Amino acid sequence: MDQQFTRRKFMGAAGAAIAAGTAVGSLPSTASAQTSEKLLQIFGINCSPRAGKTTAAALKMALDGAAEISPQIETRLIELAGMNIGVFNPDNPAASQGDFKNLVPVLSSTKVVGIILGTPVYFSNMSSLCKAFLDHCMAFRKNQFALSGKVAGVIAVGGARNGGQELTIQSVQAALLCQEMIVVGDGKPTAHTGATLWNRADDDISTDEFGLSTARNLGRRIAEVALQIHGAKSPKT
Repeated sequence: MDQQFTRRKFMGAAGAAIAAGTAVGSLPSTASAQTSEKLLQIFGINCSPRAGKTTAAALKMALDGAAEISPQIETRLIELAGMNIGVFNPDNPAASQGDFKNLVPVLSSTKVVGIILGTPVYFSNMSSLCKAFLDHCMAFRKNQFALSGKVAGVIAVGGARNGGQELTIQSVQAALLCQEMIVVGDGKPTAHTGATLWNRADDDISTDEFGLSTARNLGRRIAEVALQIHGAKSPKT
């Protein structure tokens, strides 16, 4: 780990940043307002029904990791909690979208080059909110595969060290592959399928140093690949 975290400092910093957002909340821009280079946006999408908790904190760690790679990277967090996203109905997808329709133009933007999905683990799989979000992503396929070529990664937060995180990540990745996204795992030195975090107790991931490192490395890897795709050179390489 680059630094040690206390629960108060870690959750406090993440919560303060998240609390400032709206339904499509944003973290402070990580790119200088004076930079003349094109900004590349990486979004974190929190698929937990509990806003601002451990999954949001893990996403914040990943977004911070992405921002470290280049001043061209701008990060934002989207909280799905509280949004009205219905169960996908293939007979009438528009009627079941609810608030999801507001996300379609946001995530379709060519400025968005990377997406990190975070979900808690429920019975060795993703949350129902995450599944609803992914099902409604059919809208992107029908819109000329609007997510095609964007870099994607997955974070899973479980109640045990081996609580189904990797199985959950693989399940989410399978859906992202169907969008023609470029799916990556966490980068060096952990370099596994994605970010796996352990919520030991009392909504605390601050002591899970390995898990936090996978989240940061995932963000870094997504930023590195996005920069390579868009012909930008990372100052970290």
